[in-house]
Amino acid sequence: MHEIVTLQLGQRSNYIATHFWNTQESYFTYAADEESRVDHDILFRPGIGADGTETFTPRTLIYDLKGGFGSLKKINALYEIGEEGGMPKGLWDGPTATQVQPAIEESPYQRSLNEGVQPPPLTADDVRYWSDFNRVFYHPRSIVQLNEYDLHSALLPFEKWSAGEDLFASLDKEHDVLDRDLRPFLEECDQLQGVQVLTGVDDAWGGFAARYMDRMRDEFGKTSIWVWASEDGRRTGKEKQRQRTVNLARAYDEIASQASLYVPLIDPPGGRVAETFLVATSAWESSAWTSMAVETMLLPPRLRARNRTRPTLGDMEATLTPDRRRRIAQLQLNGREAEQAPADAHESRAGGQSHPATACLTHFDMDLSAGMDETTTIEPRPGHTFGQVEVFRDRGEEGDPNVHQDGQPPRTRYDADAPLLTRFRTDLLFPLLDSFPSLDGGQAPLNRPAARPVRAGLSTTTQSGQRVDAIRRAVERVVGLDERESLLNGLGEIAEAYRDGWDSGSDEDDD
Repeated sequence: MHEIVTLQLGQRSNYIATHFWNTQESYFTYAADEESRVDHDILFRPGIGADGTETFTPRTLIYDLKGGFGSLKKINALYEIGEEGGMPKGLWDGPTATQVQPAIEESPYQRSLNEGVQPPPLTADDVRYWSDFNRVFYHPRSIVQLNEYDLHSALLPFEKWSAGEDLFASLDKEHDVLDRDLRPFLEECDQLQGVQVLTGVDDAWGGFAARYMDRMRDEFGKTSIWVWASEDGRRTGKEKQRQRTVNLARAYDEIASQASLYVPLIDPPGGRVAETFLVATSAWESSAWTSMAVETMLLPPRLRARNRTRPTLGDMEATLTPDRRRRIAQLQLNGREAEQAPADAHESRAGGQSHPATACLTHFDMDLSAGMDETTTIEPRPGHTFGQVEVFRDRGEEGDPNVHQDGQPPRTRYDADAPLLTRFRTDLLFPLLDSFPSLDGGQAPLNRPAARPVRAGLSTTTQSGQRVDAIRRAVERVVGLDERESLLNGLGEIAEAYRDGWDSGSDEDDD
């Protein structure tokens, strides 16, 4: 079935993932004669609830700090047994000790969902935690609360890279994290195609994720692992900013180097449309743009295949990083609806590196991998696009109603500078749910359309190398001598792979 298992690490990632799972839930159909366009077996697992009914819950692990889950219960309505509740049989059969903490009150939106009535329109003030707008039931095994740290603690903040490393090491020593948490989900898969990791990388979650990646690579060496790497792009104090930048440097060196694909996600996002339309006063709002792009890029591997081979994560990697050297990709989005795209929507982004093939590349107006306030200053220079995967969700496309790919011929040894392009198109629009904010400050949820066209893209470009170079220069005099040489060399090797002409002709010469 080519399943994808998800890891969610930390608050920012869980906001993005909650929007993502709400969107997946909207694709379910319940009429006997109606088939969903999306193959739910890819991201969801079948099971049996406490009352014997069949359940369908996400193949995901959700990690957060104490207090980070809000009103979300580990044992939900699908697995409760009578009024007494209790742990489902088989999860734990030993003695238990009960500690009662003050319960966090449900949001009005959650209360309405539980009562089966129409929920009130959501606003930023209503959302205190990511669980306040969650519409999905999770399996109890999916919920992993880390009680060693409190959310937003001023006394013991979860910010230093080493804190995340130490926390993972202590948990792994006590329980073996892969065996306790991840392996049960992996063993349920018939044919795993990959793991996607949504994680913060500029705080302690980066250290936690890096050590998690070590374990996964030791166990599953060739499995596709996509990392959606969330960064806080807002300005902060000088000392805290320095710590964030050092954490970012370590993330590129220790996480990106092990990922099949590493995609920075900067909150808030940048670009012309972001500056004009994004009025984000909360994580609920700013994470919505990111979730829309992530969900769109992961749509082709999940659509039901009709008379054609369904693409996999590995197929998309083949366009973006065919030589496995450039593993950092940029995530971009057209913030305007597809029909309102600017006139230059199909002009090249390749700057001074002119090539006829670049005329096919779509120009996106929102860059989710570059924030409004970059942590490091990147001088704008003419760049080059090595590979780009685009997903168009729009109306009126003739042919297969699901998806088709319209790929450029592979590069040859005589044309090594041409960008690789794979384009997917589907008429399945992005659903606008009542849990989703009004992105452009326009229509209220009850008055806006049920869905909207979206165009999103992942690309490997020289800009990624420029950013790694800038981070390398920023941390050069900050990190300690014990790790400086190794860290700077690692970042230097990553940046070198993105310089124009670095591997020109080398792929073919290796054959």
